[in-house]
Amino acid sequence: MNLHGIDLNLLVAFDALMAERNVTRAGVRIGRTQPAMSAALSRLRTLLRDELFVRGPDGLQPTPRALDILVPISQALGQIQKTLDFTQAFQPETFSGSFTIGMSDLPTEAVLPQLIGRMATLAPSATLHVRLIGAREEAVELLDAGEIDAAVCVSFHEVARLLSEPLYEERFVCVLRKKHPAAAGRLSLSTFLTLTHLLVSPEAEHRGFVDVELGKIGETRRVGLTVPQLHAVPRLIAGSDMIATVLEGTIKASRYGDLLAVKPPPLDLPSIPFFLHWHKRNSNHPAQRWLRDQITDSAASWGHA
Repeated sequence: MNLHGIDLNLLVAFDALMAERNVTRAGVRIGRTQPAMSAALSRLRTLLRDELFVRGPDGLQPTPRALDILVPISQALGQIQKTLDFTQAFQPETFSGSFTIGMSDLPTEAVLPQLIGRMATLAPSATLHVRLIGAREEAVELLDAGEIDAAVCVSFHEVARLLSEPLYEERFVCVLRKKHPAAAGRLSLSTFLTLTHLLVSPEAEHRGFVDVELGKIGETRRVGLTVPQLHAVPRLIAGSDMIATVLEGTIKASRYGDLLAVKPPPLDLPSIPFFLHWHKRNSNHPAQRWLRDQITDSAASWGHA
């Protein structure tokens, strides 16, 4: 290795010479021949403009200059070794760095609480940063820029430089306040179409998944309110006569379940899978692999894994 013209192998040789005070034994210590160690010592003397070691009755004796640089060089080599060890085997219990994860609205309820618990137990000194992802394209941009280590959200168009794996699925449900006239019995399509709807649209669109499916059968609905975040839905529905079609986890994670009536949609709506996404450049890094394992395990405990 070479840093600003200094061959770091010379510093390794110096450290060995200080430990052994003998050229031959120092060579054995770091796997070099006696001639190679003698050559390294000669280069060190030239580089540092000092004899560094002189022969004494008990072997090589360090000069004052050698003693001055012993501790800084030993500390620097130790830090380099620690860094290289980190890239080979991640030890979460001693990790004091940080991770940044991008999440869409629902995974902050479905995955984040379990993930926080795992991090507190397994990596107590680590810091976790969470960025809320709205549009799918934002996740791609943040992963490309290296601003997040991973993303948990719905799928996006295949991008060769990004990798993904499924975490869990969420099914759609319709939700009304518990005492709403339409809350009793089965929710029919005709009743569904007479109600005023709340639409969740993180990307500020005026049509959603339900509108697309209704269009396939020649029907439309009246949307009376659009909001950007899922977590606002339970409270808004509990205090109004609107109906919302949302992913079931939205209600499961809320504190308003006792005030709401949950019904199967009168439409055939497929479940929505959520994925863990990451950049290829992070694939083999031990710390990144560990983080992804924790996210996967946290998602599994939510259900529908």
